[in-house]
Amino acid sequence: MNTILELFSSINAVVIAVICMLILSLCRVHVVISLIIGAFIGGLFSHLSLKETIDAFNTGISNGANIALSYAMLGAFAVAISKSGLPELLADKAIQQLTTSSAKKRIKWLLIIIIALVSVSSQNVIPIHIAFIPLLIPPLLYVMSRLQLDRRMIACIMTFGLITPYMFLPVGFGNIFLNQILLKNITASGMDVSHVNVMHAMAIPALGMFIGLLWAIFVSYRKPREYKIIRGEGNQGTLKEVNKRSLIVSLLAIVLSFTVQLYTGSMILGALVGFICFIVSGSIKWGEADGVFTDGIKMMAMIGFVMISAQGFAEVLKQTHEIEPLVINSAALFAGNKVIAAFVMMLIGLVITLGIGSSFSTVPIIAAVYVPLCVQLGFSPIATVCLIGASGAIGDAGSPPSDTILATSSGLNSDGQHDHIRDSVIPTFTHFNIPLFIAGWVGSLVL
Repeated sequence: MNTILELFSSINAVVIAVICMLILSLCRVHVVISLIIGAFIGGLFSHLSLKETIDAFNTGISNGANIALSYAMLGAFAVAISKSGLPELLADKAIQQLTTSSAKKRIKWLLIIIIALVSVSSQNVIPIHIAFIPLLIPPLLYVMSRLQLDRRMIACIMTFGLITPYMFLPVGFGNIFLNQILLKNITASGMDVSHVNVMHAMAIPALGMFIGLLWAIFVSYRKPREYKIIRGEGNQGTLKEVNKRSLIVSLLAIVLSFTVQLYTGSMILGALVGFICFIVSGSIKWGEADGVFTDGIKMMAMIGFVMISAQGFAEVLKQTHEIEPLVINSAALFAGNKVIAAFVMMLIGLVITLGIGSSFSTVPIIAAVYVPLCVQLGFSPIATVCLIGASGAIGDAGSPPSDTILATSSGLNSDGQHDHIRDSVIPTFTHFNIPLFIAGWVGSLVL
């Protein structure tokens, strides 16, 4: 009993901060406010003073400036593309096919496949992460509404495509997560994993994600769901004439933007080059550029502010220095039992990632304390990679401040018919975190 009380006293600051943030978010309190309140409650429940909590939060939000500016530029680029008529043209071509029930079924599955393939390729083939969402999804919402396609399914499809590739395939963002973060941090913590096939280690967790995807598509959200039929201004019932020159400029801008981002690694620079391409070509008049840029900032502002707040929240959790005691004191409950140990470590990873909203940031935090525990408990190197990789990735889906979930909600809610918590957070949490938890737990015990 004393051990349990000691464990609770060492973890309550971190756990209380995360639980507070999650409860407020579920109660429809804005995510930014939830993150701020959760950060200060967590800081004050730890050894931090009010000033130290404020300083930690301010340090964190300064680290989020680059992310916020990236999303603002991405929003401006997306609005510029929408002005060209390219997204509407793609949507109209799909609408033209909605004449019979068989055609609707064909278009429905075509949309599902395209969105899945684009989501997956955004992590490796064209590593632009969430950048495709404001470009592809809003123009297709009218088609989805006509098809009565449940947007919760689409949220799950995009979440699968944005997370599973980087946690399984060591290319693109997967190279960063698996090689530069996961294996590098495990090696730095004292375990030789040079002989470990990372795809083999992460195959079972990836399978858990795939099972969750199939369940969302064929069971949970297979039934039609009604939405209001909303079309853009000036595009009611008849197809809009699209200038061919504008389409060519749009395609050129997209290629230039992706190329620059691919070779520089800067989302800001890539979006800027694409935006300038529209202005130089005359597709966007000089006098309209300011308005287009402002509209783009408005579209992505919420994501930017949430990510800034999430950085502050994460920094406060780190400054409490109670994440490491949370893991170390948990070892007292293991009693050498690998089954319980793996379960608790997966649970801790879930709590941390739900709060921070980034699996890339979670792995460095947990690896330093997980590796010695895994060695002590007799986990093999490949099982350790599986356990830490799954513990870091779990929670990225279903986390209110996760950029993956925020971008998904932003795209699907362009017409105001998709709720961030009820339609993105809860569906992705239940369909991915639960099977990933089980798969990571089982994988660490059988490998």
